[in-house]
Amino acid sequence: MMYEYALVIWYSEQDEAYLVEVPELPGCMADGATPEAAAQAAQTAIRLWIEGTRKMGRPVPQPARVRDAALKPLLATMA
Repeated sequence: MMYEYALVIWYSEQDEAYLVEVPELPGCMADGATPEAAAQAAQTAIRLWIEGTRKMGRPVPQPARVRDAALKPLLATMA
């Protein structure tokens, strides 16, 4: 399953790896030798983050794009 959360990917010379952060999921990060590998590792990190959050009984935020898409019809009726 591919998650649609935004990913921020950058290269860390100190770590000699690409790091990826999922801003909508606090503390959710991963790394990889290439940007693609980092993004793929992020999918696993997202899945584990969601599983852990659900086990704790906490709400899981929807990806911003999903929230934005859900709001568009509501905002159109308010115009």
